[in-house]
Amino acid sequence: MSQIAKIIEVVGSSDASWADAADAAVSTAAETVKGITGVEVAHMTATVEDGRIVRYKTTVKIAFAIGQ
Repeated sequence: MSQIAKIIEVVGSSDASWADAADAAVSTAAETVKGITGVEVAHMTATVEDGRIVRYKTTVKIAFAIGQ
């Protein structure tokens, strides 16, 4: 039997790191999206103030199974 996956793209943010931003994106999505099977980091960006990174942002593509 074939499985079908859907992919959504979400952006997480964190004051600490890009990894924490990605984790925030996945954990928040998991509150409403069931059956997450994987993620792909698409982009990492940041907000800079006074020459320092003050906010990390990570765009992730989240895959989950549908039609089961």
